[in-house]
Amino acid sequence: MDPQIFAPPEILKPVVKYFWAVDNPADSPPATLSAFPDGSPGIIMVQSEGGAICDNLNKKLSPIYLHGQTTGPSKISYKGKFSMVGVSLQPHSLKSIFGIDANEFTQIGFDLNLVQDKKHIHLTGQIAHEQSIEGKIKMLSNYLLHQHQANHRQTEEIIKYAVAQIVQSKGGLSLKELLKKLQMSERSLERKFNQSIGISPKLFSRICRFQESLNQLRTNSYDKLSDIAYENDYADQSHLIRTFKEFTGLSPLELIKQNKK
Repeated sequence: MDPQIFAPPEILKPVVKYFWAVDNPADSPPATLSAFPDGSPGIIMVQSEGGAICDNLNKKLSPIYLHGQTTGPSKISYKGKFSMVGVSLQPHSLKSIFGIDANEFTQIGFDLNLVQDKKHIHLTGQIAHEQSIEGKIKMLSNYLLHQHQANHRQTEEIIKYAVAQIVQSKGGLSLKELLKKLQMSERSLERKFNQSIGISPKLFSRICRFQESLNQLRTNSYDKLSDIAYENDYADQSHLIRTFKEFTGLSPLELIKQNKK
């Protein structure tokens, strides 16, 4: 089941990459949605009539679920009728929108109602009564904009610049070259990166490079696997395979077979 993708309004692009939605209006047997590390935290809003929607630990997702950076494959299990609307945030947005240190929430998801003000509770109720996906996204957009404008703990521009440089290079920029551009020590950059992004710059670069490789695999933009390894600066095909197993739990060929089912 592929999600629908929606671009954010222009004013939210500094903190939101895109919105997505998955809708299953009919009863269905238990199934699973898989997601892989992409360098971004996110929000998932869940409405389910047919049964629990659960995370990797078989824990029921809250109506508004905020997650930090992920460093391995994640899964959402579902059955029956359900609707999910999600947000893929910019890498720095836990700090920029919510004013929280990202490294405290790496590999963690939680009920946003428990840590935010009462406006979240109203938002949950409003979205539950909104029928259209577009309406739900508009409500969430308004909330994110308000939260971002009210937050006074902004992410440092040097970190936003570092992220942009890594993303633009598709993970190919060396840490040594990045430090030279920033005129920073490795220790200082890693401390700031962990606080604002939730993972180290080296791991963030690896995830960006993996995502580029995954995109080539999904779009069939290669003749053989070694082409993907070569074009993304992996040492060899074995290195590429190890990276895919780390971030997806599967080899590239296993992933292709799974997607064809």
